[in-house]
Amino acid sequence: MTQKSIIPSETITSKIYLIRNQKIMLDRDLATLYDVKNIRLREQVKRNIEKFPEHFMFRLNESEVEIMVSQNAIPSKKHLGGSLPYVFTEHGILQLANVLKSDRATQMSIKIIEIFVKMREMLTDNLSVKLEIEEIKKKLTNHSKNIELVFDYLDELNKKLDTPESNERKKIGYKK
Repeated sequence: MTQKSIIPSETITSKIYLIRNQKIMLDRDLATLYDVKNIRLREQVKRNIEKFPEHFMFRLNESEVEIMVSQNAIPSKKHLGGSLPYVFTEHGILQLANVLKSDRATQMSIKIIEIFVKMREMLTDNLSVKLEIEEIKKKLTNHSKNIELVFDYLDELNKKLDTPESNERKKIGYKK
């Protein structure tokens, strides 16, 4: 059995957070998934810092840590490692696997990237469904207006038919 199948996708998905409008994972969660100590993961990142630009990895500030603790069922700041944690974006996670160079890190990175891709596809699907619903709403609004217009024309026609002039019938047949 491969390492890939040991950790369910739901477990990994639950470790993905949204910070600064980016989907990220905490260094401690990645260290657990990659089966390395958090301090070793941070050491490797610091040794290869040039491989981690700001859009691959950044450090949380105090207010972001407070938000993480209060909104994501994280027991305390201490649970995050005691200091301000590093967080990694999708690209940073892939780069991290290259820096750690273990089979486990490579397998986990592939699985994590697949989950990120699935999440992106779900968002795209949701967006396309929302756009289709909006298009249907517009059509329904137009249809409603057209139906109202038809009823208005029918009312006008009924009024014309109810006038005394319209009730006079021309007699048909032979005239004397």
